[in-house]
Amino acid sequence: MTELATMEFHPRPQAGEPRPWAFPAPERATLGNGLTVLRCHRPGQQVVAVEVLLDAPLDAEPAGLDGVATIMARAFSEGTDKHSAEEFAAELERCGATLDAHADHPGVRLSLEVPASRLAKGLGLVADALRAPAFADSEVERLVRNRLDEIPHELANPSRRAAKELSKELFPASSRMSRPRQGTEETVAGIDSAAVRAFYEKHVRPATSTVVVVGDLTGMDLDALLGDTLGAWTGSSAAPRPVPPVVADDTGRVVIVDRPGAVQTQLLIGRVGPDRHDRVWAAQVLGTYCLGGTLTSRLDRVLREEKGYTYGVRAFGQVLRSAPDGSGASMLAISGSVDTPNTGPALNDLWTVLRTLAEEGLTDAERDVAVQNLVGVAPLKYETAAAVASTLADQVEQHLPDDYQAALYRQLAATGTVEATAAVVSAFPVDRLVTVLVGDAAQIKEPVEALGIGEVTVVAAE
Repeated sequence: MTELATMEFHPRPQAGEPRPWAFPAPERATLGNGLTVLRCHRPGQQVVAVEVLLDAPLDAEPAGLDGVATIMARAFSEGTDKHSAEEFAAELERCGATLDAHADHPGVRLSLEVPASRLAKGLGLVADALRAPAFADSEVERLVRNRLDEIPHELANPSRRAAKELSKELFPASSRMSRPRQGTEETVAGIDSAAVRAFYEKHVRPATSTVVVVGDLTGMDLDALLGDTLGAWTGSSAAPRPVPPVVADDTGRVVIVDRPGAVQTQLLIGRVGPDRHDRVWAAQVLGTYCLGGTLTSRLDRVLREEKGYTYGVRAFGQVLRSAPDGSGASMLAISGSVDTPNTGPALNDLWTVLRTLAEEGLTDAERDVAVQNLVGVAPLKYETAAAVASTLADQVEQHLPDDYQAALYRQLAATGTVEATAAVVSAFPVDRLVTVLVGDAAQIKEPVEALGIGEVTVVAAE
């Protein structure tokens, strides 16, 4: 009888001691030209993320030129005094970098990702774009045409159309927040290179800007790199710009954007709430997550699992504009889509969930799962330099302290069930919600009116 060979198994790896984690704290500095610098060394992150924040908010756009901030943001990568648009794109590609830019209510943001070994080249290109953008007539005209082509597609998208209508309903017509972030067909059509340059010259300068640099900075003289690149960008100082208060009307009502023949109804239910400077923010985040932040939330459990009305419904809070003096605001909303015949029943069940929440409150189990999901997975969320840089940039835009995100996770972990319940009930009061429905008015108007959740108005889709 042959002897069977024995197998030797490698010892099973044992888990190490858990190490405490906290969101990284940046170091601050200021360049000679007034540019604020936040840096964060992240060993092993060989792709460096750079965020440049410009104090060029949407409410600074000239009357009748909504969208000029967006066109300017896109035009930064369309040529400089050193490179044509094609050459600039080629230079970015040669150093393995990507550069994106967008405009929102707080301002314009440029986002660069580049290998650490080519950071100097990437920063140089961004500095050229900010210091001496070409804003060539032909390139701006092309960007305007592209933007005009995008608008009909956005209006055809039910979720985008609902968002546009909700902003129009919540905010007065005089407020920039009531109008599309990237402009309308009428306003974008009036933008030319002269308008873009005028907006740039009035609002873009290093003294009111911030750069965030996150990645593996080992062996780098970042001060010298920044000094040779973004430090060469010059501009005048500027007095702080007055920020208009956020005014909104959340009187309970329903607006149906008529889409005859639509097989689904897009829901967007919202109101304006506090920003991150408010002490209730952590509890509101936790409670809102329990309501509709995940597949196990109350809204999904009823509308998706029990009733099969939808593939998913989400509740969320999104900062619109933040200010330490309390004049900032966030959008508190519930969004999703349901099949047309069940629009009325779905809304009825949604309101029942909100009323039950107010009457019975959250459970400790719901609170514990939410904390585990929000706090427990945070280290995974911030594995990349880009994720850290984006959050630091958000903190700058929202006038928050550098340790805000780390403190928020501690607050979330310490928030109790009663506090989270009170915050989410206050965030979504059943009688102070503006409901926008994009769907077939002929089929959904009567059952929605029967719910008594507010006066129902029908508007035509563009």
